[in-house]
This record gives sequence, structure tokens and C-alpha cells, in this order.
Amino acid sequence: MLRYLSRRLLLIIPTLLCILVVNFLIVQAAPGGPVEQAIARLQGFGGHSMGGGGEVAATGGAGRSSRGLDPALIEEIKHHYGFDKPLHERLWLMLKNYAQLDLGSSFFRGAKVTDLIVQKLPVSLSLGLWATLITYLISIPLGIRKAIRNGSAFDVWSSTAIIIGYALPAFLFAILLIVVFAGGSYVNWFPVQGLVSDDFATLSTLGKVGDYLWHLVLPVTALVIGGFATLTILTKNSFLNEISRQYVITARAKGLTERRVLYGHVFRNAMLLVVAGVPSALIEVFFAGSLLIETVFNLDGLGRMSYEAAVSRDYPVVFGALFLFTLFGLLIKLIGDLCYTLLDPRIDFSARTA
Repeated sequence: MLRYLSRRLLLIIPTLLCILVVNFLIVQAAPGGPVEQAIARLQGFGGHSMGGGGEVAATGGAGRSSRGLDPALIEEIKHHYGFDKPLHERLWLMLKNYAQLDLGSSFFRGAKVTDLIVQKLPVSLSLGLWATLITYLISIPLGIRKAIRNGSAFDVWSSTAIIIGYALPAFLFAILLIVVFAGGSYVNWFPVQGLVSDDFATLSTLGKVGDYLWHLVLPVTALVIGGFATLTILTKNSFLNEISRQYVITARAKGLTERRVLYGHVFRNAMLLVVAGVPSALIEVFFAGSLLIETVFNLDGLGRMSYEAAVSRDYPVVFGALFLFTLFGLLIKLIGDLCYTLLDPRIDFSARTA
């Protein structure tokens, strides 16, 4: 096991390197980089500030926006953003700094990328961890119950509810929640923005916990509504597949209770397929699904920061977030593989190659 774990950890390095290099080359080929944006701001070509960070969106090419500017000023701008160096040198400097865990400084936010990530991380972690936890707490028991009562009225109406929830986009459901529960048109029970209240610092410890959880109700609900559908159906199908196997019939013939059969034998084998989907589920909830939810509920998290950085061509923030997302995804994938051994000790990773 330790040998397999060591190989997988070492494999993370070339994987990260390959992803960073490919994305670096793609981004550098895209028009409207930070130099063009700075020139456009000087010329007044429609740059506009984005929320919270003061970034400026690119609006014109360098050729058009640099007209009338002193060439020395243009070279100074290139030097400021590091674009006076050739492509391969910039790539090498970035990789060398990343190897030292130095993610650089934002072009437009006036702060280190590491500090920005640490600042935004609590929001994304709060949304991701709570949404994932609640999704699994709902989906696994519901999927097991649907498998046990397959074809019953409960199975039919719950499947209908699941399909409706899956078909409803998270951001649209978030807007619906705001309209109904956050003072839109009906009741005003929940806050509509932020992770904590303005008077959070003055609250007691219990009050802070309650205020934090109260702010999470609507955004986490919006994230959960679409995520639990796939996991519920996957759990149900896994249990149905295992229930029909010979070892279950044998266990029942020995006189074991149905609960012992389900949770002592079937559960362990059925959960292997569910565990396989944990890494992708976590990545989707943490990063793919959080952007729109953060925007709707005005939460300043990693998803929103990464999107604004991509729009404004804030390359250090873009690559810093990419580095974090990729590293996190690879580690979660490794943890998912190791969880197999907890559910089924018969799995021997030491016999596998990385």
C-alpha cells in the first residue's frame, strides 16, 4: 500500500506540470492580455471595473489601443507584467516559483495570489463541504430505501421528485429560493447575501454558529438539489445489482435478518461504485457548481474569483486557482482510491501499477 501511495503522489508532479504547461500555452495565445488591458485603460477604450477587485475587462486589441502612446511607456507596461521576457522564460519562471509554492501576485488586485486564495477559500469550503455532506446523507439512505422498495409507490413518486430536481438548474432554483424565502415576493426568513451578518463580530459563540449556518441554508440547498439525483440513482442501482447476487440468497437462507444482510453484506459491496464517484462529485460541487451560486448569493469565493480573473486576464490568479483546483482534484482522487480498501479489504493496491 505504501509503495502504491508513493507512486501516486509522485505521479501528481508530472500531471500538474503537464496541465499547467498546456493551459499556459493556451492562455498566452488568447487575445486581450493584461498588457492590452492596461493600454486600453490608458486610451479609455471601454474598460470597466468588475465587482470587488477593480479588474478591467479587455475591450480592444493592442494594435488599436496603443496608437498615440509612447513606445517607451508600452515597454514599461510590458516590463511591469513580465511580458518583456520571451514565452519560454516566462513559463520557466512560473514553474520555478510554483515549485517553491510561490503563486505570484495579482496583476489588478494588489495582493499575493496565496493571500487571495486563503481569503476566498472559507466560502468555497463552506459551500462544498456542507453541500457534499448533506447530499450523501440524503442520497445514500434514499437510494437504499428505493432499492428495497423497488417498483412501489414510494419508488415512483420519489423518482419523479428526483427527476424534477435534476432537471432544474441550480442557479434557477437559487433564484426561486430567494423569491420565496428571502424577501422576494413571499417571506423574508433567510439572508440573501454574504456568509455572515454585518454584526457577526458582536455575537456570542453560539450566535456566530447559528448566524453562519443560517446564511448557508439557501446556497447549500441550491447546490444540493441537483447533486443528490445522480448519487441517489447510483446507490439504488448498485444495491439492486448486489441484492440479486448469490451470496445474498445464501445469507438469507442462513437465517440472517434483512438488516444484517443489507448493511453487513450488501452495503460494503454496493458502496464501491458510489465511492468511485466521490472525487468527481466533490470537484463538481466545490468548483463547477459554486460559481453561479456564489454570484446569485453574492458570496466572494474561489469560483467567483477565478471567473473574474479569467475575464480580466489576471494570469497569476488564473494559474494559481488552476494549480489549486488540479492539486485538490488529484488528491481527492487518490483518497477515493484508498477508501476502497476500507470498504473491501480484498482490494490490493500494492499489486497495481500507478
